Amino acid sequence: MKFNLAAFADEAGAELSVQIAAMRKNGIGMLEMRGVDGKNCAQLTVEEAKDVQKRLADAGLKVWSLGSPFGKINIEEDFEPHLENLRRSLEVCRETGIERIRMFSFYMPEGKDPANYRQAVIDRMGRMLDAAEDAGIKLCHENEKGIYGDNAPRCLDLYKTFEGRLGGIFDPANFLQVGQKTLPALEMLSPYITYMHVKDAVLSNGHVVPAGRGDGHLAELLAHFAKREDDMTLTLEPHLRVFSGLSGLEREGERSNVGDYAYATAEEAFDAACAALRELL
Repeated sequence: MKFNLAAFADEAGAELSVQIAAMRKNGIGMLEMRGVDGKNCAQLTVEEAKDVQKRLADAGLKVWSLGSPFGKINIEEDFEPHLENLRRSLEVCRETGIERIRMFSFYMPEGKDPANYRQAVIDRMGRMLDAAEDAGIKLCHENEKGIYGDNAPRCLDLYKTFEGRLGGIFDPANFLQVGQKTLPALEMLSPYITYMHVKDAVLSNGHVVPAGRGDGHLAELLAHFAKREDDMTLTLEPHLRVFSGLSGLEREGERSNVGDYAYATAEEAFDAACAALRELL
């Protein structure tokens, strides 16, 4: 098998031109499209999405997935407008050949037991999957802090409930931020994982760090996925801290000690995240 590399390149810059330059500089061939020229991907029209694809294609790049915010609302919020927005994005994907959408399993009310909302989550996700299947698009669930599927057991519940219908995205840092260790999560979820977000964190405080510098066991995760028979995509999601005042505090050739892994610009942080991933690979 081989690893295919994608990225949330909006972390290098809001403008698509900056994203394209950062991807080409770092040898990243695919974009997990989230923000483009200041607009969220879920708001793009068919014409705008086609323009993005053309600009990417002209640079030898393509879209891997729509990094949408669907399912990232409180489970008690009105669902119908959210579902209608998903249907519009599904039409955009269908018309532009984008094959998958990243999604979530709804924020849980603070202090409430997620088990009390399981059926509501299943009902809503079922309707989302029905709409996606009608459009021929694959929905892939990301474990996100605070949603129903933020730990491995509840992710497994979703994957088993929607057996074969719901793709899985493994995000190591997000697991760590809810106290879920990644290797037990991998053992539990491996058969259901479609692709992986490359993001590492420190278990004790949840701080995001370059891949391989935290407690996510990313080397072991990659070694595990390297044994798969099919190719696998890794989406780089740096989430590294940019300290905008850093350049004013350092002398030429000297870096001030401003916390762990603080970067002067978004592009510098993106480059550092790419370098860390390539070192692991």
